[in-house]
Amino acid sequence: MTSHRFSNIVPLLAVLGSVTALGIGTSFAKQLFPQVGSLGTTALRVGLSALLLNLLWRPWRWRLTRAEAVAILRYGVALGLMNLLFYMSLRTIPFGLAVAIEFAGPLSVAMMFSRQRIDFVWLALAIAGLGLLLPLGHDVAHLDLEGVFYALAAAVFWGAYIVFGKRVGHMHAGQSVALGLGVAALTVVPFGVWQAGSTLLEPHILIYGLGVAAVSSAVPISLEMMALKRLPKETFGILTSMEPAVAALLGLLVLDEHLSGLQWLAIFCTMLAAIGSSVTARREPSPGAPAAVVM
Repeated sequence: MTSHRFSNIVPLLAVLGSVTALGIGTSFAKQLFPQVGSLGTTALRVGLSALLLNLLWRPWRWRLTRAEAVAILRYGVALGLMNLLFYMSLRTIPFGLAVAIEFAGPLSVAMMFSRQRIDFVWLALAIAGLGLLLPLGHDVAHLDLEGVFYALAAAVFWGAYIVFGKRVGHMHAGQSVALGLGVAALTVVPFGVWQAGSTLLEPHILIYGLGVAAVSSAVPISLEMMALKRLPKETFGILTSMEPAVAALLGLLVLDEHLSGLQWLAIFCTMLAAIGSSVTARREPSPGAPAAVVM
């Protein structure tokens, strides 16, 4: 019984670790904008993550069918464009608002694939929490439309990433993550080279980018793939709603950013939605035991 309960909470812990690493890594990544731009930053983040994970997992050890190759292609392109468009949105609109807009993607997936009435309660709590975390007092009428468009486009590809990621969930997690990131790198690196050129190869840029890649892409994506193997699409979509709450907590602990009462209420709503959806998740039948993740 204890083992069963632990296996149920593992996906929740994986998503929590993923959003924490992502929040830390994104904060560091944005500091590269003045040197290599948003496209160059995306190229470094995704390209170096792909290199790291392909060296680690050596995905060529496992057989890949044609259907799996097509699934990996879709997953990787969605992953690459999601990152590229989100970083482009950060050039002109606030980080918190860009995240809130992008969350339209996973929340839409949660609504589309919901099969239980109780899921709509968790979804409503998640939406309430996200709404309270929006930058209060910001003049929405004067938001840069280009930035909003990029964030909305990133939301579309985030939703696609969740759906396509589930379709490769039967594969070894190391293989699917490494190959998916490889496709993502092929998708976005040309844009970064076009913008930043040889600056991407400067030693201090590469070293910094390597750290960003490990924290903001390699670790979160690996944890997300483990969670996707154990959670329905709608539950995963709601669980990722923890990201704004985790970011707010990191701001308090690391940056000494004190939160208002409404922001603490937002954290409560979002975390309650995540925990509730995990508890009431309806497990999908599996065609077989998932492959163990080994180093």
